[in-house]
Amino acid sequence: MIIDSGPRLRQIFAEVWRPLLVLFVWDVVVTGGYYLLPFHAPSLPLTLFGSALALFLGFRSTSAYQRWWEGRVLWGAMINASRSLSRTVRSYLPDAEGRDLQRAIILRQITYVNVLRCQLRRQDPKPEVERFLSPDEAKPSLARTNTANGILDGTGRRIDHARALGWIDTVQQAAIERLLVDITNAQGGMERLKNTPLPNQYRFFPELFTRLFCVLLPIGLVETLEFATPIGSTVAGAMFLAVLRIGDDLVDPFANTVHDVPLSAMCRTIEIDLLQALGDPAPEPMRPVKGILW
Repeated sequence: MIIDSGPRLRQIFAEVWRPLLVLFVWDVVVTGGYYLLPFHAPSLPLTLFGSALALFLGFRSTSAYQRWWEGRVLWGAMINASRSLSRTVRSYLPDAEGRDLQRAIILRQITYVNVLRCQLRRQDPKPEVERFLSPDEAKPSLARTNTANGILDGTGRRIDHARALGWIDTVQQAAIERLLVDITNAQGGMERLKNTPLPNQYRFFPELFTRLFCVLLPIGLVETLEFATPIGSTVAGAMFLAVLRIGDDLVDPFANTVHDVPLSAMCRTIEIDLLQALGDPAPEPMRPVKGILW
C-alpha cells in the first residue's frame, strides 16, 4: 500500500506512459493530416461522450475501491478476532495444566494468518507453516487443499480436547468457537474477493470506451485547438486513462502489488501482539520501504 502523502508521479507515469505515447502519436497524425490533407474534421459531441464515459468510469472505480476497502475491513476484523482468541484462551485455560495448550493455540493463530496471507497472494504457505508448527502438527494442514482452514480446524479440535479434559466447560468452549466462526467468516469474505473478479462488463466496456474516446478526441478538437491538439488531447486522454488504471489497481486488494492491502504489515501486527501476550520476544513492526507498506 502506498502511504506517501503526495502523489507518486514516477509510479503513475510508469503505468500509463505507453498508452499516452500511442495517444500522442495519434494526435500528431490527426493534426498533421488536418493541415496537409484537404479534409474537414467532423463535429463530434465530445462533451456528451466524455460525460457518459466519466460516469461509467466513476461507477467502475467506486466498485473497485469498495472491494479494496472491504478487504481492509475484513483484515481489521481478523486482527481483532486474533487478539480476542489469544485473550480468551489465556483466561479460560488453566495456567498450570493448560499452559502448553495456550501456547500451541496462540502460535497456531499466528501461523494461520500468515498462511492465509500467502494463499491470498498465491504464494507457497509451507515456510510459514513450518515456522511455529512441528512437522507432525504441520503435516495434516499441508495435506489440505486449503491449508489455512486446516490449521483452524486443528485449533478447534484442541479446544474440544480441552473440554474433554475438563479444563473448560461447554459455555467457554462455545465462546471460543464463536471467535473461530468470526475468523472463518472473515476468511470466507477474503476468498470471495480474491476468487470473484468484477463482472466482464465492468472490465471490458470501460477499457473499450476509453480507448475509443481517446481515438475520437483529436478528431473533434483539431479545428478548435489546431496545433495545440496533441497537447490538449493527450492531457485530456491522460485523465481518463488514469481513472481506468485506478480501477485496475484497486480491483484485487490481495494482488501483492504496491496498491494492495498491506497484508504483511497486518500479519506482523498480529504476530507481535500474540507473542507479547505469551511473554515471548516479538519482531519489530514492518516499516514502509520507499513509501510502500507491504
